[in-house]
Amino acid sequence: MTHAKRWLYLVHRWLGVLLCAFFAMWFLSGVVMMYVGYPKLTQAERLMNLPPLLSATRGPERLLEPAEALQRAGLAGPLQDLRLAVASGGRAVYLVVPAAPTGDAAPRPRRAPAPAVVDALTGERLQHVDAAHAIASAQAFAQQPDATIDYQGTIDEDAFTHSRALDVHRPLHRLHLGDSAGTVVYVSGTTGEVVRDAPLHERAWNYAGAWIHWLYPFRGNVFNDYWTDIVNWLSIAGIVLTVTGTVVGVLRWRFKGRYKTGARTPYRGFMMRWHHMFGLVFAVITFTWIFSGLMSMNPWKIFDSGAAPLRQQAMHGGPLVLPAEAATVHALLSAGSPNTRELRWVRNAGHTLVLAHSPTGTPAVLDATTAMPHTWAPGAVAQAATQLLPHAVVRTDTLTTYDLHYYDRAAHTMTGGAEKPLPVLRLVFDDPHATWVHIEPRTGTVLGRTDSHRRTSRWLFAMLHSWDWLPLLERRPLWDIVLIVLSLGGAVMSVTGVVMGWRRLGVKLRAIA
Repeated sequence: MTHAKRWLYLVHRWLGVLLCAFFAMWFLSGVVMMYVGYPKLTQAERLMNLPPLLSATRGPERLLEPAEALQRAGLAGPLQDLRLAVASGGRAVYLVVPAAPTGDAAPRPRRAPAPAVVDALTGERLQHVDAAHAIASAQAFAQQPDATIDYQGTIDEDAFTHSRALDVHRPLHRLHLGDSAGTVVYVSGTTGEVVRDAPLHERAWNYAGAWIHWLYPFRGNVFNDYWTDIVNWLSIAGIVLTVTGTVVGVLRWRFKGRYKTGARTPYRGFMMRWHHMFGLVFAVITFTWIFSGLMSMNPWKIFDSGAAPLRQQAMHGGPLVLPAEAATVHALLSAGSPNTRELRWVRNAGHTLVLAHSPTGTPAVLDATTAMPHTWAPGAVAQAATQLLPHAVVRTDTLTTYDLHYYDRAAHTMTGGAEKPLPVLRLVFDDPHATWVHIEPRTGTVLGRTDSHRRTSRWLFAMLHSWDWLPLLERRPLWDIVLIVLSLGGAVMSVTGVVMGWRRLGVKLRAIA
């Protein structure tokens, strides 16, 4: 055996001892994640569990109009976002985000700020979310007046709240709803809203799924600051293990002729023989999944293009300012669905509108002054959207079906849960980053952007890791069968490697002893 071959075998052997258990864990937990995802509260779930707004208008006290409520709270001025819902403490509240400063000197926020909360009956700002407030929020979310809420205190982070989107809401109040699903909810410590729900079956399966797959045992403890590096370097080591194993497997396989045993593999032991064969058959998919898993981490920010943010205020004609002759809340609720759960005031494409959200279907789009249904002039939204970047628009497409870059996934999946309505406008800009922007034509809402870096990420992560390929996704259960067979094959390869690694490690330890 040459010196180079010896090192090749040694690197593969001892990396295998270290990593084969991780490989087996990743393959099997990936199958679980196909059906049960990490807990999240989607927009549809949030709206479904908000009490109808009409129920808040039938009491002896009237709701304050938004301008009056904001004035009492000392929040008069341009806004970024304004919502009205029975969302905090079981009471109707205005959730207010003031407009961000603009200009070159304005800092770019790393994440959306938590809204200020204003009581819609009194105009008082919420200063502190205590246990009683959190219990009232959970009671309203449960929609069961006789529900027995078990308040479990505050946490900064636990196994089901690692998402960085929750950072603005920490500390979180944790409560058990006492329902048949064993649901735990987390209430924001800043707004009093329910920001995450986790039924028992999600929590239980997550320990065998997303929690272990994403190496979350290293989150929320002394390893937290090193979690990203741990995942990145384990993935890189896994790539080395896969490549060296493939080379070793090919070198040891007799493509012409056979060994003295009559087999093409030199290994006589059951585990070694099966590891060799399964390693060759599943080498490519193993490399693909380990590599794409690394890409999901955006290692060293390789997919960050550095592109300037979209000029949304230019598209919309400035920040949100409530009209002087605004339609009343009662008029807006009368014009929307009787099941309206949330009113949201927006400034879109030069118009001040109100989106009346119900649990099902698209929101009603109402004029903020007249409360009448709003319709756009032909081409108005697309024309306004040309102001999003200081570059020409090469093409404007209207998508009526999903494609490889704009598609929907099940809510429980990593990339699912966001609204992906159809039809949608796609503006293709002639800028250095080859930016595409997707816009909802009914509301004028910017749904998102993608550029050459993000589209590369889509191919190297979502396509290779989750097989987000429409011809396959649209032909379930074929997608399920393919991924489960490949995962089980990789798991067999990994488990045989674990057994071999333990045996080798045992021999070395006994020799030392």
